[in-house]
Amino acid sequence: MIEYIKGEITDLTPTYAVLENNGIGYLLNISLNCYTFLQGQSNCRLYVHEAIREDAHILYGFADRRERELFLLLITVSGVGAGTARMILSSFRPAELEQIIATGNDSQLKAVKGIGGKTAQRIIVDLKDKINAVGDSLLIQATPSSEHFDEAFAALVTLGFPKQAAQKVLKKLYGENPDLAVDVAIKLALKML
Repeated sequence: MIEYIKGEITDLTPTYAVLENNGIGYLLNISLNCYTFLQGQSNCRLYVHEAIREDAHILYGFADRRERELFLLLITVSGVGAGTARMILSSFRPAELEQIIATGNDSQLKAVKGIGGKTAQRIIVDLKDKINAVGDSLLIQATPSSEHFDEAFAALVTLGFPKQAAQKVLKKLYGENPDLAVDVAIKLALKML
């Protein structure tokens, strides 16, 4: 599995970006949010999801782990493929999408091209418990060291702690000290959990 690709942006359109790394150009399908993030940059790091099918190997690129996580959740919903998930992520920022799902606002989802009433309701029913509360996601995005937060959060979840408990503790720690190192945050969180 490819975690991310870091390199020079050689081609950028609203639907894909080409990153050159060690003489190889990788075409990554992106959302409009990612396109906005990449504008004006010459080098970047995109998180990757690789879809392997009989007839193709397709790479999807994301500006951050949160966007990739939402994409992966969306494609688990019956009737939502990679193209539809990318369309949804192009229509809403990750925090907005989390809020829509958490509050059960299917009318906003139905406004996305290709999403009908049943699919919108299925997305909400299937993902509501998996999406963080609105306030949590906004706080995480407002945290200056969100990459540190994400790494510490992933480590705690891997160690077997519940996502909500880990997130609550890390929010408190990073709220008090936004520049906290990942290893220190994990050690402090272990004492609080």
